[in-house]
Amino acid sequence: MSSSVATQSKRTSISSPKNRLKKLKPAIWLAPLALFFYLFQLAPMLWVFINSFIYEDVFSLENYHEILNSSFMLQGFSNSLWLAIWSSFIGLSIAALLVSSLRRIDSKIRDGVIAFTNMSSNFSGVPLAFAFIIILGVNGAFTLLLKQHGLIDDFNLYGKWGLLTLYIYFQIPLAVLLLYPAFDALSDDWQGASALLGAKTWQYWFKIALPVLSPALLGTFIILIANAIGAYASVYALTNGNYNVITVRIASLVSGDLFLEPNLAAAISVILMLILAFITIINQWLIARSYHAKR
Repeated sequence: MSSSVATQSKRTSISSPKNRLKKLKPAIWLAPLALFFYLFQLAPMLWVFINSFIYEDVFSLENYHEILNSSFMLQGFSNSLWLAIWSSFIGLSIAALLVSSLRRIDSKIRDGVIAFTNMSSNFSGVPLAFAFIIILGVNGAFTLLLKQHGLIDDFNLYGKWGLLTLYIYFQIPLAVLLLYPAFDALSDDWQGASALLGAKTWQYWFKIALPVLSPALLGTFIILIANAIGAYASVYALTNGNYNVITVRIASLVSGDLFLEPNLAAAISVILMLILAFITIINQWLIARSYHAKR
């Protein structure tokens, strides 16, 4: 009898309004974030996805057909992917060497470099383009210096290689900030132990360090690609929209004075999201394989 009373009182206490409110409190605190996420992430994505199928007030695939049959649009995708992949690869390589060196210098210098990197990662857009014009433009200070010493004949900041230089610049600080915590997983004793066993430096890096860092390197590489593909302000300010990258094409279709086609821009955005989703899935698959190989 006493046990049944205790059980009944326990059920009553569990189902009391006070306990139910206590359980709902985390969800209540999460509600503003969920609302914010819906308004600024899910709702725009849904709008873009739905409107990408609307052509002249009719639901169809005409927007996608126009994109896939337009050499100009395909060139924009090709240029964006070329800039994104190469700038991410070069920026990641430079950042990995920099972070590896930072672990072996004085802490004060290291903190200063990290602080400068944090500041320079926010230096982008129109100010960055203006700085590059002053330094590497046709009459830029560094360009004239290199020409004076005969190191270069002609360097076009407003073309493919100039834009690649710009992209690499803003990729390096972001890669350093993302890789810096990952290198803490490496122990200095591992390199010492491998040296005692007769391993050379390159063998330590390729057989010990890089397998440990591979998930962080792959994840950072994907973030850098997304960062480069989505870049708009710097490339537009530098080239005035004359270089064909996909973000400039989307902006021209949304805010252009002559051709205002938001539905076509939505279709381009959906294809861009699918490309990024595909790259992310491949990245997750490679990371899963690296974790499986370690086990």
